[in-house]
Amino acid sequence: MMFGNTQPESPDNKWRRQLDQFVKAHQQELAALSWGLWLENEDRKGTIGIALQPKPHFVYCPKDAIEKLNSSVENRLQEVLGIVEHYQPEVEVVMIGIGKDQIKLIHFEPQPAPPTCFEQIGKDVDTLLDILEQRLGEQIQA
Repeated sequence: MMFGNTQPESPDNKWRRQLDQFVKAHQQELAALSWGLWLENEDRKGTIGIALQPKPHFVYCPKDAIEKLNSSVENRLQEVLGIVEHYQPEVEVVMIGIGKDQIKLIHFEPQPAPPTCFEQIGKDVDTLLDILEQRLGEQIQA
């Protein structure tokens, strides 16, 4: 049985597919970035966002901003809030993809774990951000 997509790809699905491909190709670096940012911000709850407009870039999404957004969309982001609140940064990665009028939850458990990825890659957060933003811009086109 084939599970191919027989319909033309919509812009809504295109950015999601491109983001999935980016995450899959860069799991180790994203895990290292996530751990490095957690080390810098551990006392402030929040997560990394990947904003696609005006060009793809990383942003910090504080938990209170996600809560405010949830409130404005009639609590349709409760599950996202629960995952952000309870994720374990030493084991998993949680990010939010932000497209035009839409979000996409990115959640995975890398192998090796984020602290090991950070150690093995051996780059600081700013360097990781620069590298990943460049690759993000190359891979994701509106």
